[in-house]
Amino acid sequence: MILNKLATFGFIALLAVSPSIAAHDDPPATPAPQKEHDWLKQLAGEWESDAEIHMEPGKPPVKSKGTESGRMLGGFWLIADGKSEVMGMPFTNVFTLGYDAEKKKYVGTWVDSMGGYLWKYEGSVDASGKILTLDTDGPCPLAPGKTSKFKETIELKSKDNKYFTSSIQGDDGKWTTLVTVNSRRKAAPATATTSAK
Repeated sequence: MILNKLATFGFIALLAVSPSIAAHDDPPATPAPQKEHDWLKQLAGEWESDAEIHMEPGKPPVKSKGTESGRMLGGFWLIADGKSEVMGMPFTNVFTLGYDAEKKKYVGTWVDSMGGYLWKYEGSVDASGKILTLDTDGPCPLAPGKTSKFKETIELKSKDNKYFTSSIQGDDGKWTTLVTVNSRRKAAPATATTSAK
């Protein structure tokens, strides 16, 4: 902490005694968002959703309604805050999604109010430009203490409709869908108009 402060004071002092450095050297250029970052803008906005959660094989899914509010951070990151209710309990989550230009992969994270695990994603958009597939590893909901591979997709059905799936890979290599979420963009509130009398 002290060393950090000394380094900061030293940098300020250097600028004070060397005005030519501050006056003539341009700051380094910040990177500009790429077309892959622009893809994320389609996920921003206000959404309402219907979810189905398959808790146990062969049993009807648990249904849930929710909302999501997504915003762009500096043109590079999507930050999405979700709220819903699962089996009568409030559920909130934060989803981040960006693009790593060096890896040439979309990257992201997920945290929620029902677990202490930080999910980390990596994936890509298909040739159609409509489906983002993200791969991750995490706790298996069907076998406590076990880690499994997950595949999650976001499909853009239209500019106002997106469809999410989360699937788990079994020991036999087959994928089983655990969660589906159908989201619709909320309609903009109508503005009141008054007629002149």
